[in-house]
Amino acid sequence: MESETERIALGLRQRDVVVLEALVEQYQYRLVRYLVSLLGRRDGVDDFVQETWLRVLERGGSYDGQYRFEPWLFRVARNVALDAMRKRPMFSLDSDEADGVGSSPASGEPSPYTLAARTQDAERIAHSLQTLEPVYREALVLRFQEDLSLEEISVIVGAPVSTVASRIYRGLATLRPRFEGDTA
Repeated sequence: MESETERIALGLRQRDVVVLEALVEQYQYRLVRYLVSLLGRRDGVDDFVQETWLRVLERGGSYDGQYRFEPWLFRVARNVALDAMRKRPMFSLDSDEADGVGSSPASGEPSPYTLAARTQDAERIAHSLQTLEPVYREALVLRFQEDLSLEEISVIVGAPVSTVASRIYRGLATLRPRFEGDTA
């Protein structure tokens, strides 16, 4: 019996349009959400999503089906975003330092997180995430929003598991003071 990941791998190797359409339908929302989180803005994300799916189609043969599809897909999306940022520098995802550009929404309009927030706490968390340095925001989003393991995140960001764990710890440590003593 063929596993889901093996079916996806075979479909991508054969450039099966039905498989690709099913993947787009299943992962489109999560991919948009990840890229918005990664970039800290909504504008231009649709282009990155489209480029990600084109690369999935072009390079689908490199997905072997040994592991879950999500980490591979998010790695492709991350590479698309990094390639674009190299052409037009905004900030580095591989650095602990942000230059302030791209670390918050580009306009004064609420981010997609704020718009989607249904409670006051969710709005506070969404706003706080937008203020984190990109490396911490990315690690937290992949861990807690996309529910990926430290090992899967390590593959996506190309960093050791210990670095991923450190980024999550530091991101949470940065967020904690914003919420402690604010429960009144």
